[in-house]
Amino acid sequence: MSESLKLFEIGSEEFEAFQSRLASRNEGGDISLGGKPTELMQRARDTGDTEFIQFAEAFYEGLPNSALATVERVIERVREQGDEAVRQCARLFDGEELPTNRIQANKLDLMKGADGVDEALLKHCTDEILPRLRKFHEKQKLESWQIDDNGGSVGVRMQPLRRVALYVPGGTATYPSTLMMTAVAAQTAGVEEICVLTPPENLEKSPLLCALIDHLGIEEVFRVGGAQAVAAAAIGTEKIARVDKIVGPGNIFVAIAKQLLSGRVGIDGFAGPSEIVVLFDDSTDPAIVAADMLAQAEHDVHAAAIGITDSAEAAEKVKAEVEKQVADLPRKEIVEASLAHYGGILTVPSKGFAIRFADSIAPEHCEVLTSDAENDAKQLRNAGAIFVGPYAPEAFGDYNAGPNHVLPTAGSARWASALGVNDFVRQVSIIRGSKELLEANKDAAVKLARSEELEAHARSVEQRFK
Repeated sequence: MSESLKLFEIGSEEFEAFQSRLASRNEGGDISLGGKPTELMQRARDTGDTEFIQFAEAFYEGLPNSALATVERVIERVREQGDEAVRQCARLFDGEELPTNRIQANKLDLMKGADGVDEALLKHCTDEILPRLRKFHEKQKLESWQIDDNGGSVGVRMQPLRRVALYVPGGTATYPSTLMMTAVAAQTAGVEEICVLTPPENLEKSPLLCALIDHLGIEEVFRVGGAQAVAAAAIGTEKIARVDKIVGPGNIFVAIAKQLLSGRVGIDGFAGPSEIVVLFDDSTDPAIVAADMLAQAEHDVHAAAIGITDSAEAAEKVKAEVEKQVADLPRKEIVEASLAHYGGILTVPSKGFAIRFADSIAPEHCEVLTSDAENDAKQLRNAGAIFVGPYAPEAFGDYNAGPNHVLPTAGSARWASALGVNDFVRQVSIIRGSKELLEANKDAAVKLARSEELEAHARSVEQRFK
């Protein structure tokens, strides 16, 4: 482990190489799938199921070995074959046989899945976490308004989306917290229809997820993950009605599918791997910095955990703590891979430089653990969420602080915000006319229309006063 987390000095060759890795990670885009398609094709042949084998062979025929090409093929198949493609893709990629009648989970499925749930943990979620989340998100709601003018008015109507899909990822872990974050924001906004999309195994692996879906009153739950889930929700199939928007994080296949289908369906953003920047100095407890960096690194091998400090001595202490704490982590291999590629501690000339450098990264999460954390945090502009002081760990924000944990990644915090109530509403402009209002503005409208050589526009205004 000692070489997994490196110390960098600004301007060194090692630092330049680290920056290059971060930039490449943030660019996202396509990746080669290596030998995975061959492995999946062989698994399909081993089933002996002629129909499934034919689907798999047709799927991979002439297909470039890349994530982008694979997602494009998934979307094409779902568009052509609907639920049948969803079912076969689930079997191909997840190894799960998914009869059409089991694509949608029913109330009994959720009750069975919730069997054995940790009742104390469920109570914490329902009695403490969910109320905190609702209280925060209620503050985000905007009201409709209008301005009366000459017998008419102009204004905005806040209109909730009719139908949305919440994507709850699976893979190396399950995420009931993501369900709570996305569902509370949508429900607070007043969305009429909410469905959950989650990989087939999640409902079997997480009793808490099942119990929370039931508690939240969500009646549409689909055992579908990956690009096929996004395609089904965006296009619509026999079982999965088309939605207005899809929100929630996912792997690279989910991210690419959302990007390709954006415009056909609303999305929350082009999410990349998770990341944290921790600003610290020689006053900071190195054990806390190490613990918070490790908490980020355990997400997956592409997660980035970066410490920035103006103290070389403090950097060494944090490195030593990381080596000590990682030893008994259950996800040690994932942590080490993450730190080796996208982790590091940067020693910089000054605290001001550290703040400016953190801003240039525009991280998803930024912790400020300096001796003057409150004032230093005020100087930060670009971060999805800022955590101020030693008692505001990023994990608190992940679960129950109140703000949403679905945050902009890969530098998009320069212009994007956390998921919130306003992601689930539209502002519809309302123009109520009167003769007096239009007459007062007629000449300006007519002249502007003719300046743009749009004669019919001008006449449509004039027609009302003939």
